This record gives sequence, structure tokens and C-alpha cells, in this order.
Amino acid sequence: MRTPFVNVAMLIRRPVDEVFQAFTEPGVTSWFWFTHGDRRLTPGAQATWTWGMYGVSTRVVVKAIEANRRILIDWNLEDRPSEVEFLFESRDRFTWVEIINRGFEDSDQGLSEAFNAKEGFTLVLAGAKLWLEQAIEPRFILDRFPDRVRESWKQR
Repeated sequence: MRTPFVNVAMLIRRPVDEVFQAFTEPGVTSWFWFTHGDRRLTPGAQATWTWGMYGVSTRVVVKAIEANRRILIDWNLEDRPSEVEFLFESRDRFTWVEIINRGFEDSDQGLSEAFNAKEGFTLVLAGAKLWLEQAIEPRFILDRFPDRVRESWKQR
């Protein structure tokens, strides 16, 4: 078996600096991905991302940042850590965003985790696109697992 990894990408019709900021500034990211991030992503930063609707969070460590080009993090530090790389390529007035997630085990469980990550990161890109291009708050992450949503979030 080959070691599984995830690679998803999408064009977002906004300038690269705006798209890059959306992934580093938790006040923006919380509109389309997690519900709370405790700090901006900067080189060496450790942050906690929370999905309040599910009552879960994860710690991330920023390994590298190149403004408007790249973010490299380790995440799921307490559970099953993996590396996530966000790549940003300016295409005139638009931005090509690619997310690569690697570090899964070479096993059936690792393969299952990679499939789940691919689905999740695809929803993240679709949500970012909808928010940044149309200013519509996507509910993809909230609505993906409706049976797991905490009672206090169900009416939102």
C-alpha cells in the first residue's frame, strides 16, 4: 500500500492577499471553517481551532509561512498529527488555492482518515470561495454532521 495523502484545489475569484488573509486571520476563517481560532497564524505560532457546533477543537503549530504564497502547519497534535500545506498562487485578479495533507499511516485507518480529510478540505475550499466571492456564510461544516451538532447550535 502507498502512503495516503490528500490534495484538493480550487480557484477563488479574489486577490491573493485577501485569500491568504482569510486563512491566517481567525476572524475571517471562522466565517467558513471553524467557529473560533485563538490567534492569527504567524511563523512559530501555536493556535487552537474550535468547532463549537461539535464541541471539538485541535491545536495547530505553524511550521512556515510565506506571505501570499504558503502556510505549513501540523495539526491534530493531541490525536493523530498530520501536516497540512496551503499553497496560494496569484492568477491575475484571482487565486488558485491548493491544500495538501500528508502524514497519514500506511494502513486502512490511515486511508480512511485521508478520505475524510479530502472531503473536509474540499468543503473548506468551497466555503472559502462562497464567503470570499459572494459574502454568503456557508453552512457546509455545520450541516455536514447534523446529528452531531450540539443542541445550542441547532437553531442557528
